[in-house]
Amino acid sequence: MKTKSDYQALTATDDALKIIRECFTEEQKGDKCARNRTKSILKEYFIETADGSYTLKSNNVNDKSETMHTHHGAISESMEKFIKPAKLEGKKEVKILDICSGLGYNAASCIEFLGGDVDIEIDMIEISRETIASSLFIEDPIKSYSIIKSAVENKLYDDGTIGFKFNKEEIPDRININIYLSDARYVIKGIDKKYDAVFLDPFSPLKSPELYTIDFFLILKNILKDDGIILTYTSAAPVRSAMVHAGLHVGEGPLFGRKSGGTLASKVPEVIEKSLSDNDERMIALSDAGIPFRDPELNESSDEIRKKRENERKSVRGIKKFASTVKTPVYLGKDVDDPRLERKLLRNINALGIADLKSKEAHYIICPQFDQCTCGCRVPKFDNSYSRINEMATRLSKVVEEKV
Repeated sequence: MKTKSDYQALTATDDALKIIRECFTEEQKGDKCARNRTKSILKEYFIETADGSYTLKSNNVNDKSETMHTHHGAISESMEKFIKPAKLEGKKEVKILDICSGLGYNAASCIEFLGGDVDIEIDMIEISRETIASSLFIEDPIKSYSIIKSAVENKLYDDGTIGFKFNKEEIPDRININIYLSDARYVIKGIDKKYDAVFLDPFSPLKSPELYTIDFFLILKNILKDDGIILTYTSAAPVRSAMVHAGLHVGEGPLFGRKSGGTLASKVPEVIEKSLSDNDERMIALSDAGIPFRDPELNESSDEIRKKRENERKSVRGIKKFASTVKTPVYLGKDVDDPRLERKLLRNINALGIADLKSKEAHYIICPQFDQCTCGCRVPKFDNSYSRINEMATRLSKVVEEKV
């Protein structure tokens, strides 16, 4: 279920961020030319994508050509994966929470997409001031990007990070941009407003698990409007599982520049247009791959959160959940022609007391995914991923308990 793009730990190159920090120091000393010199130096770190927008190289040690955004287009990715699926058209007032704003493309794309007749409030959260400051060294890919650059420059000037303001773009009265340079976990604790959309755009789940936990999503759920939506690029099983555990309905996001679609989440099923695939639902509900990240006090380190999840996976694997190896749940109810694969699958399901892939218990567990009952339970059809995942997880628990 996870893909390379979901789990790679992508971060902006350390060299580029160091150069930006040095630029700050020179500006604070009164050097008005520091930013122009730095802009020239940074050219080798910015990569032009297919739509003309730029992205930063990453520190990925396995692929030196890897970038923070898809080469198909950084702005296009924002539009297709975040802005358009957010269903903001027709609203006269829009409130957006942009988590891990990065270069500011999601916020700029939102302003561009909504046009000039909408009152827009965007709360941007970015823990790295050097990353968000990178926007000051990039040519505007779209007209609205200059608004974001003005907001960034104002913020950095006001807190003493930079020494000068060069951007002349005035921010329209109808647009209110608040920038928080802090850990998103701490910021959202103090929010008392409701959002139409949350753009969740951190680094990968393995790099930043603290922003993909059940506990984080519980707070996001509380600050989301009833018809609001959370959007993220990842399709990783623990992320979707955390959303479901937080009581959010989940669905497949648009496919753009990656091997799999992102994820959409909302309080109500009506907002979700496309359910998760049957295979993804099964892996989340029935295998140890679906064990979510946890951070009850919203203060643990990435290493602590990762380690805790790995320990939980080990504690349930082959005892309460199917082993995720060879994607065991995917084959429940099916014939398998490969003898070697079949032996592995049988070993995994036998560990939970299930005799065969097409046994009565196997059909009972996956029955919620079918339009008509296949096991004799006669339970009405489940019409959304959230309900199917929860029901399959409950049924697996019952089967395991009965075998003990």
